[in-house]
Amino acid sequence: MDRSRAPGDGENTRRTRREVLKTGLRAAGVVFGTPWILAHRASGAGRNPPLEAGQAVVDTTPPKGVGLAGFHYRPGKERRVDGVRQATEARALVLRQGPTQTAIVSVDLCAFGADVAERIQRAVERRTGIPAQNVHLCATHTHSMPAFCYLRQWGEYPQAYAADVERKIVQAVARAKADAAPCAIFVGKAVASAASFNRTTPKFRTEDQFGPDATDADRWLDRTLHTLRFERAGGKPDLLWYHFSAHPVCYADRLAGPDWPGLVIEMARSDGVPHPCYLQGHAGDVNPGPGKPWRGDARETAGSVYAAIKKALAAERRIESPTLAAVSRPMDLPLDLKLYRQWLETYRREPEKCSRGVWVDAGFARDWYQANSRKPWTRPNLPIRLAALRLGPVGLVFHPSELYSFYGLVIQRDSPLPETIVVGYADGLVGYLPDPRAYQAGEYAAIVVPKILDYPPFQPTAAQAMSAGIGNMLHKVASLGRMESEHDSER
Repeated sequence: MDRSRAPGDGENTRRTRREVLKTGLRAAGVVFGTPWILAHRASGAGRNPPLEAGQAVVDTTPPKGVGLAGFHYRPGKERRVDGVRQATEARALVLRQGPTQTAIVSVDLCAFGADVAERIQRAVERRTGIPAQNVHLCATHTHSMPAFCYLRQWGEYPQAYAADVERKIVQAVARAKADAAPCAIFVGKAVASAASFNRTTPKFRTEDQFGPDATDADRWLDRTLHTLRFERAGGKPDLLWYHFSAHPVCYADRLAGPDWPGLVIEMARSDGVPHPCYLQGHAGDVNPGPGKPWRGDARETAGSVYAAIKKALAAERRIESPTLAAVSRPMDLPLDLKLYRQWLETYRREPEKCSRGVWVDAGFARDWYQANSRKPWTRPNLPIRLAALRLGPVGLVFHPSELYSFYGLVIQRDSPLPETIVVGYADGLVGYLPDPRAYQAGEYAAIVVPKILDYPPFQPTAAQAMSAGIGNMLHKVASLGRMESEHDSER
């Protein structure tokens, strides 16, 4: 089934959509000022060529039998789809200003592998002309969907289903480009209360306490929710994207679905609010809800998130004459080969002791050892690609990790742009980038997940290194003039 659609498909009238939107948003408690179209015409604004935005959504609901990712199951007892809780989607946003164009795709998936992301990016470039480096594949990280990458005993890679979704993503970007229309951008933010908690410790600090002296000796939580609303000309419906940091892990059964972000869509639909498209944040140490139940209640979490969306929309401000610019960079994340070799030696000497804890179980440990003893990892780093967009005073950065909250807050604090949105699980998956304390304590994020993904562990400084690299990239994209892009060559 392919319910591919662009906003406004089949509409023959220019009248009702914005009226319906305004009515719905007012009913949801959102009050607007002067309509952008009138203000734009009256002011003669437009130092830059007009920014255009287009969107399309395609159905990606998996068939029965497809493997689900995110939780451990022994071989032969894999978790597979036997029903659908809620339909899943790929949502494509295309932004264009003069010669610069970019695509952001939010997909209800646990993860993309870097090779899969690159294949889709190149297919999009061939189909649409949007440069591959400007196409960003962002998984929501729902644990009620597959992952398109290797995960040892944490979910199989369903290649036939993945090929179908890849095709649909390319189609969605093409349709979004065709849907593009001049727009104004409105940015908002609010605190989402009781929507998330730091799952690694009972004592954590929050973003309102994060100042210049904050360190990773503490664990943190970023409760900020960001909104980007695109108000479009020509009778086109408005578009709404939002960003928040929390694992979608409320369900662990065999029903496919987007988890709590899907319920946010339902709540918005009932209010006549634009289809809310979700971008995952720095959720490496964050679960949904206030802390009980530990994996969160999907409906309660969605209610808290949706309440924050309405607050953000009520407080939004317009970005004046926005400049669109893009930067991407390769980077090497440092690996701890010494610890990796110690793991190999530990198993070689005493395999019977490698059957629990950081080894998961005996079968998992044996499979890891057999794979890595045949072809040990020798490269001291893991190559990744980082990217950043600038929309006037707003920066969006894209990285492939499950980043701990502290580092997302550091990136935002030190950014040269007034507002910065840090998107994780984008254009690949390298697993967790936690703080040094996680390595010292032998935590799951630092020690087990590298074995799941079949990488050596990272150096304890990897998160700091990537955060610094993103900071440098934000300074670069902030310095670019109108309609500029800069990309280092592919390695």
